[in-house]
Amino acid sequence: MTGAARKFFILALLYAIGGMLLGLYMGLSQDHSQMPVHAHAMVLGWLMSGFFAFFYHFFPEIGRSRLANVHFWLTTASGLILLVSLFFVLSGNIGLEPVTGISSMAFFACFLLFAWIARPVFSRAA
Repeated sequence: MTGAARKFFILALLYAIGGMLLGLYMGLSQDHSQMPVHAHAMVLGWLMSGFFAFFYHFFPEIGRSRLANVHFWLTTASGLILLVSLFFVLSGNIGLEPVTGISSMAFFACFLLFAWIARPVFSRAA
């Protein structure tokens, strides 16, 4: 694995470790108030980053592109800000709700960027 594929795969593993640690903490403490953070880490972090990694691995010419690298860094930044701000919002710091909202929209924009990056694959299949 090289390029964006490798970066997204490492990111997916980090999200999985963090999400599982949070899940273990919630289970052991019987405090499940951070369940949305756990779910976001596992779905947006582990699953989506893993999917991006395998996409870029199967299409290495796309994965080596400058746009794939931009996709990685924007997705990483918006995802981490989303999770950290959501953690603090759920801990009672509602002043960070705008940060959570903006980072959620940025993460969605990153997915739209991925759809744009992946569009040549669909035209090849036709």
